[in-house]
Amino acid sequence: MDDKLLNILSNSNKDIDNQKLMDYLSAKLSAEEKHEIEKQMADSDFVNDAVEGLEVVKNKKDLSFFVEQINADLHKQLDKKKTRKQKRRLKDQPWIYLAIVLLLLLIIICFIVIKKHLDNEKLQPKNLPGSEQKIKILP
Repeated sequence: MDDKLLNILSNSNKDIDNQKLMDYLSAKLSAEEKHEIEKQMADSDFVNDAVEGLEVVKNKKDLSFFVEQINADLHKQLDKKKTRKQKRRLKDQPWIYLAIVLLLLLIIICFIVIKKHLDNEKLQPKNLPGSEQKIKILP
């Protein structure tokens, strides 16, 4: 068998041997080993889906092409998602930092203006009601 066909489930499921799976599809297993594979299929939906999907393929030579194509497409999609995520992350951070700096500057400016306003009010004499001086006008 082709090595690429044996690596179909190499990274996904450690419960089933890839050679046994390919032998099962080729009907080269004994009844006991066949029963063992079918038991694993009953226990695991992933193994069951994998076997059903591989049984649909009529020409086993095309199977290696399909596996290569699926792996290539998967790598493309993962790379695309990774680059999109990196672009989004790099774009967002400078605006966040700029917004934080502007808010801090605005808070500092408001604090200074309010403090100066309060200091000016303390320095100016206040005319309180009842403490007004009466000015007499002479005829």
